Amino acid sequence: MRRSGKSKTNRKAKRLNAPTQVRLLKKKGLTKEPPRAQVDPATEQQLKAFEEGVQNFHLQKFAKAKPIFEKVLSGPGKDLADRARVHLRIIEQRMLRSEPVVPRTPEEHYQQGVAMMNMGRWDEAREHLLRARKLSPKADYVIYAMAALDCLTGEAESAMENLKLAIQLRPENRYHARNDEDFAFLQEDPRFTELLYPDRDGSGT
Repeated sequence: MRRSGKSKTNRKAKRLNAPTQVRLLKKKGLTKEPPRAQVDPATEQQLKAFEEGVQNFHLQKFAKAKPIFEKVLSGPGKDLADRARVHLRIIEQRMLRSEPVVPRTPEEHYQQGVAMMNMGRWDEAREHLLRARKLSPKADYVIYAMAALDCLTGEAESAMENLKLAIQLRPENRYHARNDEDFAFLQEDPRFTELLYPDRDGSGT
């Protein structure tokens, strides 16, 4: 006895595999693809700038990374802005440590000159002191420092001239020089003694 079998159409549908069924459903418009996430152009641009800033940061190109991170701050993403702000703080600290202070005023050149003297870098010290003197010709403390530098480098004549001028501009420099070890080179020079102790007579009393 022949069973009442399924139609050929049904048997054909049964043999269809899953991918084929999906394709057929798509053709009939019975399935919908999930909507793709829309990326905000401003956010995408902010992310791209942040990545560029990080790249320069790791290469220690802080001067180049700084304006890039500053641009990230104005973007719509708060998280990226906060991370850029952290990098900016680090960059500012690194740049402060790496960038030498450029002296501009007489006082700054004087301080730099004295610092170089203490390190034994005579040429650099003289350069800064000369610049300070050029900017402020009657600054007694600059001329006094030049006298000390001349003495340390064995230039007795120049040391005497500068020390005499420093005392003329400010008599108190006479007393400072009496106890200043920088003038040890001139201790045996009678001109030095006469300059620092003008009240002594020739007999040494």
